Amino acid sequence: MDLVFEILGFLALALVLAIGVVIALALLFFVIDKTQTGDAIRRNYPVIGRFRGLFTTLGEFFRQYFFAMDREEMPFNRAQRDWVGHASKGKGNTIAFGSTRNLNVAGTPIFVPAAFPPLDDQFAATEPLQIGPYCRTPYMARSIFNVSGMSYGAISRPAVEALSRGAAEAGIWLNTGEGGLSPYHLTGGCDVVYQIGTAKYGVRTADGGLDDDKLRKMAAYEQVRMFELKLAQGAKPGKGGILPGEKVGPEIAEIRGITVGQDSISPNRHREVNNYGELLDFIGHIREVTGKPVGFKTVVGSSEAWDEMFELIVERGAECAPDFITIDGGEGGTGAAPMPLMDLVGMPIREALTRMVDLRDRHGLKSRIRIIAAGKLVNPGDVAWAICAGADFVTSARGFMFSLGCIQALKCNRNTCPTGITTHDKHLQKGLVVEDKYLKVANYARQVIKEVETIAHSVGVAEPRLMRRRHVRIVQADGTSIPLTKIRPSVDAAQYP
Repeated sequence: MDLVFEILGFLALALVLAIGVVIALALLFFVIDKTQTGDAIRRNYPVIGRFRGLFTTLGEFFRQYFFAMDREEMPFNRAQRDWVGHASKGKGNTIAFGSTRNLNVAGTPIFVPAAFPPLDDQFAATEPLQIGPYCRTPYMARSIFNVSGMSYGAISRPAVEALSRGAAEAGIWLNTGEGGLSPYHLTGGCDVVYQIGTAKYGVRTADGGLDDDKLRKMAAYEQVRMFELKLAQGAKPGKGGILPGEKVGPEIAEIRGITVGQDSISPNRHREVNNYGELLDFIGHIREVTGKPVGFKTVVGSSEAWDEMFELIVERGAECAPDFITIDGGEGGTGAAPMPLMDLVGMPIREALTRMVDLRDRHGLKSRIRIIAAGKLVNPGDVAWAICAGADFVTSARGFMFSLGCIQALKCNRNTCPTGITTHDKHLQKGLVVEDKYLKVANYARQVIKEVETIAHSVGVAEPRLMRRRHVRIVQADGTSIPLTKIRPSVDAAQYP
């Protein structure tokens, strides 16, 4: 009995101490809140006002898990993420009962089923397509769906390794992003597209110019199949890349040629390129030095502005043309960018892609310049729409991030990514197991390609690149749909029916 009283006495003392600590903290916070001048809510409502900041911070997580419907979240909803999750696990993506998608939302693509689609034995896989016919080493690209640019530095070492091995497993290419070529891009043996950003990381001179010797060294890697000159990307058009200083460790600094621990902010454009003529000259120079296909990535603000470039190509001859053009939509993603640029600058991919395809085709360059579509295209329907619109290839970054386990925590710019994808914190990186994740990367890519081929079969063609704009209808504001050909009629439709 004495022991019981001793325990009760100890618990009572602990409770009194706990209450005392809480009261002391409340008084301390009261004084701090009353005397600080930066937050009006906390000054007027000391202690209690702190809960507003807490609930605001936690709100996005409560909405994601408890309140938002499957198709309500931004930038990617739960239905989109779940599809990638199931696909990356190699599980079937069949659903029951009915679609949860509201098919009356304006802009929704509706594919047109054929009355008499090809029989199963008339179905074909997508054929490889050549890029860079005038290069010393053209590239025969095997896949319509590939990994878009994600730099080592913006994403972690295990994330890059998993993408490299997964890309090799699925037979797709991996874009390095503007951060240069790391050993981890080469780990899996996949095809690599080397992206040259405005800071020219990995191929730069001391003053930020292009170093031809370093460029030749990069081209000497057999895995490096193409070079992509980044003019702009969707999340930050008109502004260079941003890598926070806390992510710039010794290894990343060495690969990029920058200073350890300092924010790395790329110039807003290439200083060698002041007009379309200089752009074509610069592309031609890189192609001559490397011997491999060279193209560029950009964001469209006005298709009329690009008329001059295509006219100049026709004037100079097809050999001077870029081997490919990557079109990124204004809704494209990134690890860090100013909100006004991310929200308000640049055409969405749904408009930009068709405009650039039409410009290319109008100038008779369809077989010369390949068009690559990027920008929030993660599910088979997105990819199939882009191919119907005229893209030769589609690339995705965030889709592959979801396959790596991304939960859309929106912490990419803080080095605190809970899944280990966009952080250089070794403890957090342990959660990303390369041996598991590379298989999920490969499964996701294969499933997208398989289901795009299924859509192609359903609309009556043997393989995806035979799809045309007439095979997709776009829902209008009144809930009815009209063929894409009526919104954006195909150029040279008779030649490319």
